[in-house]
Amino acid sequence: MATCAFAPSPTFMEKSLKLLDAMLRCRALDEKTLKLTRQNKGGTFHISTQGHEMIGSSFGLALESKKDWGLGYYRDRAFAMGLGACPVELIGTSLGRATLNHSSGRMMPEHFADPDLRLICQSSVVGSQFLHAVGVAKSIQLKGLDEVVYVSGGEGSTSQGDFHEALNFSCLHKLPVIFVIQDNGWAISTPSYEQTAGGDIAKVVSGFPGLSVHSVDGGNFQELDIAVSASIEKGRKGEGPSLVVAKVPRLMPHSISDDQLKYKKPEDIEAEKKLDPITRHIDFLHKEYGVSLEEIEKRKEAIFQEIEEASLKAQEIPFPDPSSAQDHVFKHAPQIKTLKEDVPAEEKIVMVDLINKALHEKMAEDPSMIVFGQDVARGKGGVFGATRGLTASFGDERCFNTPLAESSIIGIACGMAMSGYHKPVVEVQFADYLWTGINQLFNEVSSIHYRSNGRFSCPLVIRMPCGGYIQGGPYHSQNIEGYLSHCPGLKIAIPSNATDAKAMLKAAIEDPNPTIFLENKGLYRQRYFSASREPAAGEKLPLGEAKIVTTGEDLTVVAWGMMVPMAKEVIAKLSNEGSVELIDLRSITPLDEKTILESVKKTGKVLILQEAPKNSGFGAEIAARIAEKAFDFLDAPIQRVCSLDTPVPYSKSLEEAVLPQSSDIEQAMKKLLRY
Repeated sequence: MATCAFAPSPTFMEKSLKLLDAMLRCRALDEKTLKLTRQNKGGTFHISTQGHEMIGSSFGLALESKKDWGLGYYRDRAFAMGLGACPVELIGTSLGRATLNHSSGRMMPEHFADPDLRLICQSSVVGSQFLHAVGVAKSIQLKGLDEVVYVSGGEGSTSQGDFHEALNFSCLHKLPVIFVIQDNGWAISTPSYEQTAGGDIAKVVSGFPGLSVHSVDGGNFQELDIAVSASIEKGRKGEGPSLVVAKVPRLMPHSISDDQLKYKKPEDIEAEKKLDPITRHIDFLHKEYGVSLEEIEKRKEAIFQEIEEASLKAQEIPFPDPSSAQDHVFKHAPQIKTLKEDVPAEEKIVMVDLINKALHEKMAEDPSMIVFGQDVARGKGGVFGATRGLTASFGDERCFNTPLAESSIIGIACGMAMSGYHKPVVEVQFADYLWTGINQLFNEVSSIHYRSNGRFSCPLVIRMPCGGYIQGGPYHSQNIEGYLSHCPGLKIAIPSNATDAKAMLKAAIEDPNPTIFLENKGLYRQRYFSASREPAAGEKLPLGEAKIVTTGEDLTVVAWGMMVPMAKEVIAKLSNEGSVELIDLRSITPLDEKTILESVKKTGKVLILQEAPKNSGFGAEIAARIAEKAFDFLDAPIQRVCSLDTPVPYSKSLEEAVLPQSSDIEQAMKKLLRY
């Protein structure tokens, strides 16, 4: 038996044999699912792990299953299996079957989600998982545990900003994250030298303070094991993040729909085959430990039979029931109704102050609640003061500032929420700046409960000041509820007064679903209508219950946010013209459709008020529902008053020309009352 500088021990031989079995099991499953896909057994998509087995298996076997956390990417089946993922379920999900874990047919294959194994729900968006991992790690740190978080991606994912934002935040907070980049040299057909400056991401990010960087051969277990052990040990000690960049071959096309001969030379494909980590590892075991090829063949045969049996069981799993297609868009929320409506106010308090009171009360009540965002901490307390005093009352660990990066704020909150303990309540400084975080919101946060088959949820609140009327110009005046309402899985609240704001915010914090809490800046300190009584500590208001602000028989006005106080003022002015019923929606998802339809059936006329531009706004959705379900009761065309279809300008005269004014509302009401 030959010797080597590494001088492997008998214990290392046992690890090496266990690693071989894990890689062989992954390879056998890979080959079997490809065959089943081609045989049209229920799946149409296959993405291969061949060539990546060693790096994934090494970490899967080294981490503590059900203690540590894993966010493997779509080419990391070896990691999931090493951590303990069931082969029957993995085959079943590749065939679109109704498995308990890994999405139950809602996602394409290789999107792992198993809360028992702490495999966090994965998406198809390249690189989004890095920030989720940071969120999980921050939760671990706050709880004072010695768990670590593994997160992987291909080298193409390092081109995403979320990767660099995740490194930055994890280094700032010294988080126990192990970033693993499985570098096969190709982002589908784009080579590394066209993706990364210098072609080596390890060199690009080596300047991050506190980041340990390991560049390894992903087919050399001696080399790899050192990096695996060092990064896990560092994470357990709470000493900060590590990055492991493993060079691996991609032995198959990117996916079943890819033809790599269109961009790879045949000689390059042959060269990659010689780097097969399984072949290399067998050679190592044979030369260094004298493991016979006959023994290895026996292992291969036993594992082949194991996967064949798993395949038969997987094919017995039924396809999902079509009637379940709408299940798990939202997680069931406990019913609450504690707000006392129409109670006289001994003292009227402005909205921003009651939002602040709601945050204080909930943080005192719930130690799992965490507040973060840009400028929310310490003396600043947010640009509008909504989070003032939280750091002083609850400490830097529970109310802290983040980098100026909306994707980080939302992605980290997403990971924290999925970890199952912390309840993030985060602030995006202005709704206008949400867009750099929209991928995390639309592609991740909103659909986690659905695409994990209800196995994960994402209970978080995102607070955002919105709206105009304060000369904020094009970048501080947007109303974005129409965009948000089109995304399934998000709840959206828009209070018009301080009482509702406090009661709804407390309910949103307790809700197990993601909630967007839109706060109109113009109402923060408005006293005519929005300043109102403070609800008692136990009073809450569930989303989805509209309020009839004024009752009437001749016209229904549907409004939300700033439009509510403007409408109430006009209604008082037109009391001699007719009887007007004003509905404050308070939330648009869920929408209190029943209250709207009952009012329209009574009055026969409806005016919808919307601060946002008219084109494709949420008012059009309300109009469509009324036309579908109450058309026979209408005595006049449905009317809308909205902003002009233009950005909101800064100059006061221009802003007034663009945004709805009381005179516009008055004119529309008169027209309908006289129709």
